Amino acid sequence: MISLIAQVIDKVITILIFAIVIRTFLSFLPQLRSNQLIALLYDVTDPLLKPFQRFQIGGVAKAVDFSPLIAIIVLNLIQSWIVRPFF
Repeated sequence: MISLIAQVIDKVITILIFAIVIRTFLSFLPQLRSNQLIALLYDVTDPLLKPFQRFQIGGVAKAVDFSPLIAIIVLNLIQSWIVRPFF
């Protein structure tokens, strides 16, 4: 039973990582934000990225946002240290 739960959590984390990657690429196309599917993607990934958005390099106008990278690293660490040992 625990193995099944770990597999489900593993798949959810993998889907979240792909969602963050897709959102990162779509951020270069701001005209697509009005699409409902894209808005859903932003709604799902925003809670994951918000805690890490304070880690930026550069000025206010040209800051580089590392929150997707940091969120993916944290999700990978959770996946490898907490979830995968239960397989």
